[in-house]
Amino acid sequence: MVTRLVIINFGVFALVNIVYFLLWLGFQGDRAKASELFEQGLYLFCMPGNWLTFLWHPWSIITSMFLHEGFGHFLGNLITLYLFGVIVGDLIGDRRVLPIYLLGGLVGNVLYFISAQFMPYVGTYALGASGAIMALAGAALVLAPDYRVMLILLGEVKVKYIVLILVLLDLVGIANQSNTGGHAAHIGGFAMGCLFVYQLRDGKDLSEPVNRLLDWVRSLFYGSSGPKKKTVRRKTQPAFKTSFGNARGNSASDTNDLSFQERLDAILDKIKEKGYENLSQEEKDFLYDASKK
Repeated sequence: MVTRLVIINFGVFALVNIVYFLLWLGFQGDRAKASELFEQGLYLFCMPGNWLTFLWHPWSIITSMFLHEGFGHFLGNLITLYLFGVIVGDLIGDRRVLPIYLLGGLVGNVLYFISAQFMPYVGTYALGASGAIMALAGAALVLAPDYRVMLILLGEVKVKYIVLILVLLDLVGIANQSNTGGHAAHIGGFAMGCLFVYQLRDGKDLSEPVNRLLDWVRSLFYGSSGPKKKTVRRKTQPAFKTSFGNARGNSASDTNDLSFQERLDAILDKIKEKGYENLSQEEKDFLYDASKK
């Protein structure tokens, strides 16, 4: 799923820039006219800060989280999307990556909209996947704060330090009234990612309604294939939810399920204490298989 999200964001970015290039050709190199028309079209898919504008194109609350205009913004988001998406997918399953992304983006856009009503220097519209990606960052922080990743020039760095620096930068941006709406959206997405994992540990999987909706949408295009996939996932999901310490007694009579859960819990505890890289290859393979259920 992480790879698909990267491909989707890349495809949208490429399409946006191709459209701009065609407009530039159509206006025979007149950058000013091409940019004006391009901005008018792009604005239809960005999250507006004005409630009346939002009523005219409500789809922007979704489309804006896949839009990038500048290459630097796009590249930075793609790197962090892959980084945190892989961690989350490995630990709680790929089928939860997209719901976290969407929920984080939605909460981020809502917080941006609210901030636009009360805070200065917000901007007239917002676009980008940063709020959605910060949700994945928040989930990764709660799941495995000591998970180490290799960064160019810095070497191995724990996830908790990367995420906390990102959050700190957002707080500083809000305090300095610099792109306050964007930073507020990031904080909203981050909070949603943290909440998602805490709810999962309590036995409430917020990805279920999102995946049901996605399955329904898929069934509109592929017939009954969507609901069949949903049924398979729901059969295997309760076993994974018990890895966070819930409903373990319900499967006590099943020796195989209990040993599976005990081993999975031990691996998750080991990741929290020592980091993912200290797992044996057998433990990594077991965790990978568990995440696919």
